[in-house]
Amino acid sequence: MKPWLAVVGIGEDGLAGLPPAGRALVDTAEVLVGGVRQLGMVPQGGAERLLWERPLDRTIETIAAHRGRNVTVLASGNPLWYGIGVRLVHRFSRHEMTIVPQPSAFSLAAARLGWPVADCAAVTLHGRPLDTLRLHLAPGRRILALSEDGDTPRAVSQLLTGLGWGPSPLAVFAHLGGARETIVEKEAQSWGERQVPALNTMGITCRGTPSARALSLFAGLPDDAFEHDGQLTKREVRAATLAALAPLPGETLWDVGAGCGSIAIEWLRAGDGRSAVAIERHATRAAIIAHNAARLGVPGVRIVAGTAPEALDCLPVPDAVFVGGGIGEPGLLPVLWARLRSGGRLVANVVTAQGEARLLAWHRSHGGTLTRIAVSRAEPFGQHHLWRSLAPVTQLAVTKHD
Repeated sequence: MKPWLAVVGIGEDGLAGLPPAGRALVDTAEVLVGGVRQLGMVPQGGAERLLWERPLDRTIETIAAHRGRNVTVLASGNPLWYGIGVRLVHRFSRHEMTIVPQPSAFSLAAARLGWPVADCAAVTLHGRPLDTLRLHLAPGRRILALSEDGDTPRAVSQLLTGLGWGPSPLAVFAHLGGARETIVEKEAQSWGERQVPALNTMGITCRGTPSARALSLFAGLPDDAFEHDGQLTKREVRAATLAALAPLPGETLWDVGAGCGSIAIEWLRAGDGRSAVAIERHATRAAIIAHNAARLGVPGVRIVAGTAPEALDCLPVPDAVFVGGGIGEPGLLPVLWARLRSGGRLVANVVTAQGEARLLAWHRSHGGTLTRIAVSRAEPFGQHHLWRSLAPVTQLAVTKHD
C-alpha cells in the first residue's frame, strides 16, 4: 500500500515555516487531524477536519477508518520526539506513513542557549510526573524540559529549591520559533509565583547548594537513599544483583517480593526505555516503593500489591526476573521460569538455609551460576572500628535457553 497517512511537524511560524513537501501534504489532504492550535494555523478549505479526542486512541481509530484517503496529521515540531508520531508509528506500518519533521522545541531552545543537544538531558513534563526531573539532577547537568502548562516553571522551581538546587539558572522560552517568542531567565529560587504562556520549554543548568544530593545512575545507591522497614537489598549486594540482571534498553523486569523496591528502581535508573514491575504483598511496603520511586526520579515503576504467583496474571512478559522475597512459596520458581522469555535472566538472592537448598536444587536441574556474597562493614567501636558482617547472601543467576 502506498503511503496515505502523513505526519507533518508545524512550528509557531505556521504554514510559512513548512518545507515544500510538508506544505504539499497539508494542501492536498482530504482529512486534516490536529489540536486546536495546529488546525487554527491552516485556512479553511475542502479537507475534513478531525480534532483530537480523549483518549487519543479514539481519534487514532477514526484515522484508521480513513485508510486509503489522504490523511495529514499536524504535530508540534518533531513528531517522533515526545510527539503524536510515536503513537502513530506503533499503530500503523511505516510503509503507510510519510513523516516530515520540523525542529523540535528541544532543538530550538538549545540553539537559543548555545547548548549541544547531545550533551543535554531532554525530558517531557507534559502528562508526566514532575518527579521525573529528579533523575537528572547533577552538578553542571543541562536539562531541556517540555512543560505541561504555564505553571510548570513555578512548580519546577519549587522542586529544585526544596532539593537544594535553588541556584540553578532557569531559562523559560514561550512560543519558540514564532513572532511571539519570549524568554524569562531567573534562578530557580528567585522564580516566585511568576506565570508564563502555556506553550513553553525550559532550559535548566543544575547548580546545587551544600544540601543538594546528587545520586549516581550506576547501580549501588547508598542504603540511606531508600526509605525501608528493614526489607532492603544492601548496597554491595544490590550492585552485584543489578550486574547479574544485566539491564538492556527496552527490557522489562519483574521484581518479585520487592520490599522497598530498590532493585526495580535501580533497574529503571540505569537508562531510558526500560520498564519494571514491583510485586509486593504488603500494602505498607507497596506504598514505600511508590514513595522511593518518586523521590529517586522513576515514578513510572508499576507496583502490583499481591502475592506471586497469583499476582502475575496479565503482566507483560519479563526479560529479567529478580526474586528477593517469597522464595519459599511452593512452585514459585517454576512459574517464574515459565513466564520468562527465552534468553531472559532469572536472579534469586537468599539468606536462609532453606532458601539456599531451593536454589541448589534449581541449579542442579537448570544450571546457571551460584555465588556467595559476604560483606563486612567497618563500624565505630569506641575510639576504633570493628568489622561487622552482613548476613551472607547466596545468589543464583541463570539464563533461560529453550
